[in-house]
Amino acid sequence: MARPLRFRYAPGRWDESRITRDVFQPLDANLGAEMGAPWYAPPDGYEARRFDMDNGDTALFAWTDDHAYWIGNTETPSSLWRTDKEGFAEAPFEVSRWAQRELIAELFDQSPWLKPYPHLSWFFLPVFLSKDGRETTREFFRDHAAGFPDATREEALAFYESFFATGVLDEYREVMAGKLGTSEYFDPIRMAAAMGEFDVAYLLNEAGYDITPEIAVTTGHSIDFRAENTPAGGALIEVTRPLPPNRRSVSNPIAAIRDTAQTKTNGEGQLAEHGGGVTLFVDCSSFPDDDWAAIMGEQPDVRHRPAVVFRLRPSGEVEGYSKGSVPVDLPWLSD
Repeated sequence: MARPLRFRYAPGRWDESRITRDVFQPLDANLGAEMGAPWYAPPDGYEARRFDMDNGDTALFAWTDDHAYWIGNTETPSSLWRTDKEGFAEAPFEVSRWAQRELIAELFDQSPWLKPYPHLSWFFLPVFLSKDGRETTREFFRDHAAGFPDATREEALAFYESFFATGVLDEYREVMAGKLGTSEYFDPIRMAAAMGEFDVAYLLNEAGYDITPEIAVTTGHSIDFRAENTPAGGALIEVTRPLPPNRRSVSNPIAAIRDTAQTKTNGEGQLAEHGGGVTLFVDCSSFPDDDWAAIMGEQPDVRHRPAVVFRLRPSGEVEGYSKGSVPVDLPWLSD
């Protein structure tokens, strides 16, 4: 599976003739390509070309006398195979800003429904224009309301737009955006599970906690978040998002949340091997009203403590309950 969009850094002298020979001609021979001027002026000190392939792929190339940067959602010419890869935050700021301006314009041209959501579009740009995932990731937001079962696309995207506009995850954009995946095979279940992490990030931010994603622990696993500035200094948090009963082989919503939680607590799950000290957040945002009402009515244990079981709506309304001594203060939790 291809990874999210990244640059390739190519040292050495580049000029128009070398680019034509080593970049354009291989692309044209294999895919059919056009080489032309970029849509926006390149950074000072750089020249640039844009490559548009017959199959809809795109690539950008910017160069100076002694190095070049390539980025694209197409095959990489062999002349660039052994070059180092850099993320948007690792490449020089001016190069990264120029490339993202080009790519955002292309994204909005292809998917104008994303224009009202510039922060969300920027955040997920590495997957929205990835080689394999550009159709599936956009489909998830366009046709499946980002995993909310009873919301319009506009409601769901407006909610996440307001969250990403806070900038609290900007530093971790590439690793977090990559959680959505870049597969050409559409998997709304996996994508909804990934959005559970953004839901928990939203709740922790709203509660006033600083958050750090992907915390490596001694078992070799990564825990989803650490909430900073808690009374104990920091709290480790793992997220899981169960499917509602109508989407899995269990008969009721209670079994659904317990079954999903067990994947984290049994066998080789992150919480089973960690030996305590992690709060499990169970995101039931995919559950319809009736199933969620049954869960809130019984407030079942999920076989791990401390735990928070919640459901979030695109309006920002949230409801839930806890089991055990939860190390973060969430005022909406049921007693």
